[in-house]
Formats: sequence, structure tokens, C-alpha cells
Amino acid sequence: MSKNLWIDDARGHPAPIRTRARPRSPRVTPKTDTPLRVLLAQPRGFCAGVVRAIDIVERALQKFEAPVYVRHEIVHNKRVVEALKAKGAHFVEDLDEVPDHAVVIFSAHGVPKSVEQAAARRPLTALDATCPLVTKVHNQGRRYVAQGRRLIFIGHAGHPEVVGALGQIPGRIALVQSARDVAALKIPGDAPVAYVTQTTLSVDDTREIIEALRRRFSNLVGPDTRDICYATQNRQSAARDLCTRVDVLLVVGAANSSNSNRLREIGVEMGVRSHLVAEAEALRPEWFVGARAVGVTAGASAPEELVLGVVARLAQMGPVTISSVGAPEESIAFRLPTELR
Repeated sequence: MSKNLWIDDARGHPAPIRTRARPRSPRVTPKTDTPLRVLLAQPRGFCAGVVRAIDIVERALQKFEAPVYVRHEIVHNKRVVEALKAKGAHFVEDLDEVPDHAVVIFSAHGVPKSVEQAAARRPLTALDATCPLVTKVHNQGRRYVAQGRRLIFIGHAGHPEVVGALGQIPGRIALVQSARDVAALKIPGDAPVAYVTQTTLSVDDTREIIEALRRRFSNLVGPDTRDICYATQNRQSAARDLCTRVDVLLVVGAANSSNSNRLREIGVEMGVRSHLVAEAEALRPEWFVGARAVGVTAGASAPEELVLGVVARLAQMGPVTISSVGAPEESIAFRLPTELR
């Protein structure tokens, strides 16, 4: 047997979920049969940059046939990567792993200029899946450096987006990860300074660092916090709204996904029990004891099928009602590279 649940899909339209019958887990609310309210954040999941990156790999497989090689995970999600592997994509960390005359794709996070140059020196067909909003940060940084300003990059050390940006922007760049790092910068307070930011950072965390920079430097320029990736801002705003309505927040996303981790941190900051889960099997019944409402959102690289799996798992634990809250569907789309149009 199977039971049908009704859930708003990513576009806000009702769509059925089918789940196979299996032994019931302990009920979410053991002392009552009152349904648990499951609220889905809108927007959630894939952003335009992720959709574009995945489309590039899939269209490359259609045009050039398997195998194609992708430098680094195209996006930070195991389910997405495994699905592309099944179609013939090979994921590598170094160009030395790519044979001559092959197709190589640079991930959505961007790569250093040295990687692009190394690919150009070899008989390779290179396709760039860098998110256009990440490229926008690269271009902003180059303009500030060309103006003779010392550049400060706000981001997480070692994150692929940061590694790529630091390798794309010329000159000396100082990386700061917190407001405390600003005080340690060995740059004169009256020096001409500019800043750019990693796209997937928390807007609030970035604002705090920017305020510290403004206190420290008298000649400072940089983009407004509103220039941070639209998808990051929209998902964070939706998560904050969700946290005012729920007792537990579930963020569907990978542990190495920066924007997914930021969503969970927002829940913690707002005093809501918050968990980052890669898939439905990670859920624990004890997380929901005493909860009346659970919020579900997803990082920008998490496919909707994982969200539906989490909702179905909640329904196996006990009775639920399901609804969506938040803004209308995002309408932004990015063009594919000329070679694949």
C-alpha cells in the first residue's frame, strides 16, 4: 500500500508525494495525535547559478558524449554529483587528471586564473560553469585594484569560491573571516581600501565585518550588502521568517555547503532547534518531541527531491499537515556558454 500526501511544489502548486508503507517510527508527538505542522520555506533549494552549472554538464554530455571532466564538485551536493557521475561525468581535483583532447568544466564556485591558463595550454575543450554572480565579484575586485586600492576579501579561507577569487584578482589581497580579523590587518588607516565578499556568506555576518572596516579605514569603498548573491539573501530572509513560526528548523544541504550552514546558523541565532541534514535518513524522532511546527528549507545546491524525502520521512513518524510560506517563485535565469546554446 501507499499513502498520498499533498505538498506545494517549488512553484507553489499542489503536487502529490507517494511514500511506501513501512513500519512506523515513534510518533513525533507521542502524547497526542494532533498533526505536526510542516512549513516549507519559499524560496528554497536550487538557485539560478546551480541550475546553470548542472545544465552545462548535462548539455556537454549530450554534445560531446561521455566522459566529460569536471574540476571539483560542480556544486556542493552529493546527490547531484552522483547523478552526473551516472551520466558519464568524471570529477577531478587537478587538471593533471584530465586526459588530452577531453572536455573539462570548471565548477560553479570559480577557479583561479592559473587553472584557466593551464587548460588553455593543453589540447582541452574548457567550459566555464562559474556562477555569474561569482564572476561579478571577480570583476568588482579587479576594478578596485585597477583604481590603486588595497583589496580586502571577506570570506572563508579554503572555500573553493574564495580560492578561485583570490586567484582571479591580481595584486595583494587580505582575507578576513570575522570582525576580529579587521583589527589585525597591517594596512594604514588612511590607505585607499576596498572590499568584496564571498557570495554565500551570512548577510548579518558580512555587515558586521563591513562596519568594522568602516571604523578602521577612512578611505573605504565596496559594494552594498545587497550585492551579495540574491539567492543567499532570499533564502536567509525566508529562513528568518520561518523561524518565527516553528519550533524546529531542518535545513536540507551538504555539510560542506557554505550557504546551507549559514541557514542552520540563522535558526540557532533565533533560538530555534536547528539541524543540517543531507537526506531524510538523517532525521531523528527525538528532535521533534514536543514540537508543534517544523520548518524545512534547503541550501541553494540541494535538489527538491531531497526536500520531498525529508517531508515524507516526517509523515512516516506521525500525522502532519504541510504548507508553504514565503515569497513567490524566483524568476532569475542565467544564460549558458555560447558553445552550448
